[in-house]
Amino acid sequence: MAKRDVPLRWDRKMQQRLARGEAAALGELYDRFASLVHGLAHRVLDDERAADHITRDVFAHVWEHPDTYDPRQGPLRTWVATLTHRFAVQRLRATETAALVRGGPGTTEELETKVRHASVAARADYIVQSMPAPLRAALELAYFQRRDYRQTAADLGVTEDEARRRLRLGLQLLSTARDAAGAPHPPGAPPGYGGAA
Repeated sequence: MAKRDVPLRWDRKMQQRLARGEAAALGELYDRFASLVHGLAHRVLDDERAADHITRDVFAHVWEHPDTYDPRQGPLRTWVATLTHRFAVQRLRATETAALVRGGPGTTEELETKVRHASVAARADYIVQSMPAPLRAALELAYFQRRDYRQTAADLGVTEDEARRRLRLGLQLLSTARDAAGAPHPPGAPPGYGGAA
């Protein structure tokens, strides 16, 4: 139990430092989460420059509104990911809607499908990055190196039963990415993060 309190303690202290206007706190937060923010934004938008803009927007929001984070609702990392997702989806909708208005190809239904697919992909990335290292390692071996559970067990130095368990748990976690895209906020998922924002 004490192990789980440590990150939340860091999160609370970080929020307090940001609320006091400590620029060093923003720098630490940026160092810790910038690659997460940029990666999620890029996953939704598929555009490097747009992801750069979202990254700036997210950290500007955190700097200007640190009081909107409530440590009782979950980790700071999840809040930052939720902000990123929301901002990226808003930008995707705005950009694609503007293209439709200008007579570009597609329909509003296709736009919503694109938003849902981008949301699922970004949420899956977040889940993989957040899952415990043993589960992530098993999934990476199975997916990227095309290992079956026996080969995964040998590569990880675990029993075949343990390899199957890790793969099953990892895949169950990943399945929540797709489930959340078309459903209301599932228990335990970041608020507003899975569905169409």
